[in-house]
Order: sequence, then C-alpha cells, then structure tokens
Amino acid sequence: MAVTVRRIYADPVAGEGHRVLVDRLWPRGLRKDAGAFDEWLPEVAPSTELRRWYGHLPERYAEFRTRYRAELAAGGPAQALERLRALAGAGPLALLTATREPELSHLAVLAELLGARA
Repeated sequence: MAVTVRRIYADPVAGEGHRVLVDRLWPRGLRKDAGAFDEWLPEVAPSTELRRWYGHLPERYAEFRTRYRAELAAGGPAQALERLRALAGAGPLALLTATREPELSHLAVLAELLGARA
C-alpha cells in the first residue's frame, strides 16, 4: 500500500492518489472551496482533549502515539478508519494535515496502521 503523509498546503503531486484531509479542525487560511483534496474525514483525527494535551511537543510523541492508537481501537472512529483502509487498498493514498510536522502527528500513526511508514 502506498500511503504518504503531506501538508494540505503543499501542491498535489502526480501519482499520490486519493487525497484525504484527516484533521478535526479546518486548516487556517484555507477556503473551504479551495482545498486540493478529495475527501475530509475529521472523525479519524485525535480527540480534542488528546490533541490539546499533545500540543505537538516532540517529547510527548511516544505517549501521544499510544493514546491515539487506544482511541482508534476504542471504536469511535471505526467507520472513518475503515474508509481509509479501503482507500489504501484501492491505490495510492495521501493523508493530509495542516500540522507543520506531519511525521510527528496522527498521520504517521495512521500511515503505520494502514501498513505504510510515514
């Protein structure tokens, strides 16, 4: 499975496949009609509480990863996660975020769960 992680602000790249925004909050400065993506799945993003606790502090990433995987396993975002699995099985998939460091975000965890390394 070809799963890549990218910033929503980056221009699309040929061959990256279906582009899915997986942030709970709408990206700053991006008009809702101007996003270069195919789908928005906010349900699969970390909970507001977890996102606020993490604060994108690199020293908290390992614990964030553990907590986020537990949220995903709890079944709340199960339908959205299954949608991502189906898309990844059908062809290339690009997971998109507004986060400055996608490799230290929930996208890296999702890419790992989908069978790819971020």
